[in-house]
Amino acid sequence: MSAAIVWFRRDLRLADNPALDAAIASGKKLLLVYIHAPTEHAPWAPGAAQMSWLHHSLERLHQSLQSRGQRLCFFNGASAETLKRLISEAGAQAIFWNRCYEPALVQRDQALKTELKALGVEVNSFNGALLHEPWEIKTGSGTPYRVFSPYWRKCRERLVLKTSPPLPQMLPPAPEVSGAVALEELHLKPALNWDRGFYSANRQPGEAGASAALVRFIDLGLASYKEGRDRPGLKSTSMLSSALHFGEISVQALAQRLFDYAHEHAVPGLLTQVEHLVRELGWRDFSYHLLYHYPHTPSANLNAQFDAFPWAWGPPDVLERWQRGQTGIPIVDAGMRELWQTGFMHNRVRMIVASFLTKNLNIHWQAGARWFWDTLTDADLANNTQGWQWAAGSGADAQPYFRIFNPVSQGERFDPEGHYVRRFVPELDALPNKTLHSPWIAPRASRTQYPEPLVDLKESRAQALSRYAELRGR
Repeated sequence: MSAAIVWFRRDLRLADNPALDAAIASGKKLLLVYIHAPTEHAPWAPGAAQMSWLHHSLERLHQSLQSRGQRLCFFNGASAETLKRLISEAGAQAIFWNRCYEPALVQRDQALKTELKALGVEVNSFNGALLHEPWEIKTGSGTPYRVFSPYWRKCRERLVLKTSPPLPQMLPPAPEVSGAVALEELHLKPALNWDRGFYSANRQPGEAGASAALVRFIDLGLASYKEGRDRPGLKSTSMLSSALHFGEISVQALAQRLFDYAHEHAVPGLLTQVEHLVRELGWRDFSYHLLYHYPHTPSANLNAQFDAFPWAWGPPDVLERWQRGQTGIPIVDAGMRELWQTGFMHNRVRMIVASFLTKNLNIHWQAGARWFWDTLTDADLANNTQGWQWAAGSGADAQPYFRIFNPVSQGERFDPEGHYVRRFVPELDALPNKTLHSPWIAPRASRTQYPEPLVDLKESRAQALSRYAELRGR
């Protein structure tokens, strides 16, 4: 029996995994590998929070494979050299992988595919991460989209969900190779356990954890998703962003499961909720569409007009107060502390803290993007870039620069009972709801442990609008 390699990357699951399915169908012995090569992602090597989640996700994938008579082999080092050696040792005639779309990885994979084909190796790559790949959706003139609504209309018209058949109970055997290391030797998990707040009974890495999160969401959040998704104090979001980033759940299978559930239960309005969530998955696709066609955007404005915008990079103490949740603005501080403690931040709050950094503090969106990159377990180059440029006003389909989130009114609207703020800013717990989001108007004695606002919201908004007017005047 000849051999084939399945190269796992950010598709850390067994179900609905196109590369694995095709490899099994080939009838070959299977060598299943994960190669840790963070320098190949430069200048966006994965951050520390991502690495923590990755460790646990790989551990669970390995355990799942063992239950099916297989194993995941871990390697350190350059991907191309490692794979060529393994191909030679295993006598592999084919390799299977699911595609990545980050600029550095696209270049790596294209070069590797050319090199392996020249060696006579059959190379098979698949879409295992998106509803539509970046090059599949084009405008009528054949150009990339830069506005989401028409992009999604075309995507929705063409949406055909495909899921794979169940995996066999036992997988083909693995050939013997050298050089594999223990998972611990990849040094992904922090030695000081600062990530202990990342995980709970309701938030676990791995395919089983993703499946459990989906069940919880269907039970608790799906019926009110459209209205509840902006309320950080409620359990109305799927909490699947990290699972989607690492491919612990297939986006195709996720969408299919939601549509199936809506059709099976026929509850009035439920299909509308599902359509709204799938539209959010479309935003994820749109971010990859932009990253693929505009690969410079992680480090440069998509809208070149903003190259002349007078953003700053500090001063360091101001940036640090934002990072640590000590700005004196409750909803901002709650979000930044949630991020630091859990490796996650609610999406509505991500928009609020990003607007505050770029508009009220006038700090460059790249400083925020880098902080998110290192502290989010779901840090995704496409989504992170698109999100920050949207908030800053410098990207595609961006929030206009002159639209500046007021964190007080945002808090009052989306956390009216203060459940979210009180959870992460407990020093304000005694304040009544009417002053919780603007504690500076409450008596000082009731908030002695909480800092004064870093900036005056009204004045900093006026200054931001003045900077924008000056830019337009140029």
